[in-house]
Order: sequence, then C-alpha cells, then structure tokens
Amino acid sequence: MRHKRAGYKLGRPLDARWMLLRNLATSIIEQERVVTTAPKAKAVRPLVERMITLAKEGGLHSRRRAAAFLKTPKSVKKLFDTLGPRFGPRPGGYCRIVRLGPRKGDGAEQVILELVGTQLVKRAAERAKRKEERLQRIREGKHEEEEGAER
Repeated sequence: MRHKRAGYKLGRPLDARWMLLRNLATSIIEQERVVTTAPKAKAVRPLVERMITLAKEGGLHSRRRAAAFLKTPKSVKKLFDTLGPRFGPRPGGYCRIVRLGPRKGDGAEQVILELVGTQLVKRAAERAKRKEERLQRIREGKHEEEEGAER
C-alpha cells in the first residue's frame, strides 16, 4: 500500500517520468498551452509554477536552476524575458487546467493546461479582428447601397 506516498507515478519508472515532466514543462513555457491527460497536467503544474516563480525572482542563480530543469535555452530565455515580468505582480496560480472530456480510443480524460492570461490575450485579439472586419463589411455595404441608389 502507498500510504503517505505523495506524487504521481504515471505508469513509468522514475527516469522516464522525470523526463516526461521536464519535456511537458518546457512545452508549456514555450507554447503557453498544451493538450494532455489530467494526471500528467496535475503532476506538471507545480513544476511549471515553480519555474515561473524562479523567473520572477530573477538573478543568475535562478536562471541556472531553471536552465538545469528546462530542456531548451529558448524556453529559459522566454521564461525570464516575458513570463517572469508578465506574472510579476501575481502571487501564484499561473496555470489553468480546462477539462475537454474523454479521449477517443482509450477514454483517458483530456485537459488543456495553459498559462493564465494566454486565453484572454488571444481572445481579445480575435475579437478586435472580428469587430474590424464587421465594421469594414458595414462600410462596404453602405457604400454599395449608396452606389446602387445613385444609379
């Protein structure tokens, strides 16, 4: 029995599990959104939040600790240059898990693990684009009506 044994095994040996979590954390930092299973998302969430906390602290030692955990230098650069300042005033809770439902095939519960604020920025940009297109169609429609009335 696993009494008082915390953590997620994810059906893998220790080294494979550790690599899976490091790769997943690197992907989340680089892409800001990943579709995965619920247990994997719950296992990697504290690790990603710890990396963002390191980025908020700044400093050479924090950067080296993050570089030792993350897989690519590009992800370390993004973490310290964009994500650290973006989450600076926020006291925690940098990740969000959104449930998608069961995966077709094996029925595993799929989730989206994303950084907070990512969705809002993308939605705002999409809304602004749709609004601009709608206004342009209205302007063109009015111009077409005016031209049709003149003829």
